[in-house]
Amino acid sequence: MALLSLEFMRRAFLAALFIAGIAPMLGVFLVLRRQSLMADTLSHVSLAGVALGFVLNINPNLTTMMIVVLAAIILEYLRTIYRTYSEISIAILMAGGLALALVLMNLNGGNSSLSVQSYLFGSIVTITTEQLYFLGILFGIIVLLFFFFRRPMYVLTFDEDTAEVDGLPVRLMSMCFNILTGIAIAIMIPIAGALLISAIMVLPAAISMRLGKSFTAVIAMSVVVGLVGMTSGLVGSFYLSTPPGAMITLVFIAIFLLVQLTRTFVIQWQRKKRQRKSF
Repeated sequence: MALLSLEFMRRAFLAALFIAGIAPMLGVFLVLRRQSLMADTLSHVSLAGVALGFVLNINPNLTTMMIVVLAAIILEYLRTIYRTYSEISIAILMAGGLALALVLMNLNGGNSSLSVQSYLFGSIVTITTEQLYFLGILFGIIVLLFFFFRRPMYVLTFDEDTAEVDGLPVRLMSMCFNILTGIAIAIMIPIAGALLISAIMVLPAAISMRLGKSFTAVIAMSVVVGLVGMTSGLVGSFYLSTPPGAMITLVFIAIFLLVQLTRTFVIQWQRKKRQRKSF
């Protein structure tokens, strides 16, 4: 309760609540579609948008969103060209985004380097009211889209050929999902940081997939794991004076290891129990 008496911590916990709903829900689809590195790619490309904003002396959040949405569209286009080697598109965009960011930083005489570095790690405890509004709106949009398009996205995620046979606009849906993921990353980067946003999106999904037995259960568990990891990491970073994004990531990794070890122990125990019964 002492933490909630601080205004910036109340904003931080509310932001953590929104991110815990946004990141895992998108992360589950990314993992199931074997596009886990797409979040990492778009987060690296976002640095070019940040640098462009400082060069043009305009709001970097606006340029970041524009660059990330453009990169999401290009990523889907490249994925259709290299269907068998989809990782090529990720490598091209990641390298291109970082290269463009470095060139733009140099064009600005290096004055934007410190500002860009703040976007590398982010800070959930310095979130503004405007960013909080954006997170809340994005959270509401994603929840509504999930309830209305859960079944079509389910079919698209597991079998694009079947989705196409069923008459679903596969390319349009895939591109819209990429754009939505790009917008989410652009909004969350100033808070979670470009280097750690992919971990916050992918790790809750990876953990929930080891626990859930159905698609709906995996989605629900990923949100719960995201909420536990976000709030625990936030509290830990406050008392240990560590970067919130890094602490949240370490908490997710600790949960993943705990779940994996527990699952391995239970499987071995059940195997030995069946062996004793057979004798």
